[in-house]
Amino acid sequence: MSTAAERLQLPFERPNILDIAPLYEVLRRAAPVTPVTTPAGDPAWLVTRYDEVRALLGDKRLGRSHPEPERASRITTAAVQDGPTGSYETEEADHARMRRLLTPAFSAKRMRMLSDHVQELVDGYLDRLIAEHDAAPDGVVDLHAGLAFPLPVAVICRLLGVPESDRELFHSLSERMASPSADGEAHRAREEFSRYMAGLAEAKRGALGEDVISDLVRAQSTDETFDYAEMVRLCVGLLFAGHETTVNRIGLGVLFLMTRPEQWAALTADTGRVDATVEEIMRLGAPGDLGLLRYAHTDLDVGGVEIRAGDAVILSVNAANRDESAYADAETFDPDRAERTHLGFGHGAHFCIGASLARTELRIVFATLARRLPGMRLAEDADELPVRPTITGGVSELPVTW
Repeated sequence: MSTAAERLQLPFERPNILDIAPLYEVLRRAAPVTPVTTPAGDPAWLVTRYDEVRALLGDKRLGRSHPEPERASRITTAAVQDGPTGSYETEEADHARMRRLLTPAFSAKRMRMLSDHVQELVDGYLDRLIAEHDAAPDGVVDLHAGLAFPLPVAVICRLLGVPESDRELFHSLSERMASPSADGEAHRAREEFSRYMAGLAEAKRGALGEDVISDLVRAQSTDETFDYAEMVRLCVGLLFAGHETTVNRIGLGVLFLMTRPEQWAALTADTGRVDATVEEIMRLGAPGDLGLLRYAHTDLDVGGVEIRAGDAVILSVNAANRDESAYADAETFDPDRAERTHLGFGHGAHFCIGASLARTELRIVFATLARRLPGMRLAEDADELPVRPTITGGVSELPVTW
């Protein structure tokens, strides 16, 4: 499978929002490193097996930058994970600085301190949803609009120091940025998002506070190697990823549990199962159809396939997390499974810095839902729910009742 004529076209068709394309299982067995054509029409390598994906996530021979960015394969016409980012010459140093700056703000200890605030938010959102439910003639409420979206937004706004009152603005910018668009609309949205974050950073400069954006402004003003545009790019990325991924995982987690009544009953009977339930949501949840984008920084051999320096490599975490060689009954949602690791937060140097934040929010959300709304059920068939057209996917509505 080495010629353009044999390349598979991404994205692969999937049967529904909870399952991934059956073709991934075929590729894991027959061609775990295979040439594909990206949605943007460029060549790339798709890696689907757990062992290879995990190894490459921790392999410093791959990076997010490219020595000739203008010649690099593009993955999508959206403005998220579409092509190389950062400087090829300074990527490793820039990444180390970013981790050094952000790790304290997103540490497990900091998240434990934040958990009371998250619990207050969740209880408040559920109070309002219960009131809406009692007032609605059909007793149906939208869990996406009432909990899954506003909670991660409120939490990341507090951490970053972003006005929550602007949430509709940056939600709109995020949607436009993550939506494929051949006319450049996604990249115009990214430019608008960058201007918004630059304006916010400048507004803080005269009175820096105890928030992550203020920390980044302080660091950039005292480090001449910390490029201003890089700081703004980082601010945009934090606000986008800080709410987008958790919104989607709350939605998918509800769907997994509502379509598997035995698992929902087990959680409502014992909320001590919530940690394992959240890890299974992270393992099986696959809101997007692509994967993590890297570029080979040198020639390398992966499973007997030669990848050349500069080639784009898409690491399919979705496929790896369902690999039968790594997980027994891999397609089954089973919080009691013996395997306790997954790649839902990545692996290696780029392990998701917001993992503790996401886990804190998800654990509180699902434990509180199980405790307060044990009779919750979907008000519509899961296959009928509208799926967002962005590359990050997820549902845009989540009607439930009880």
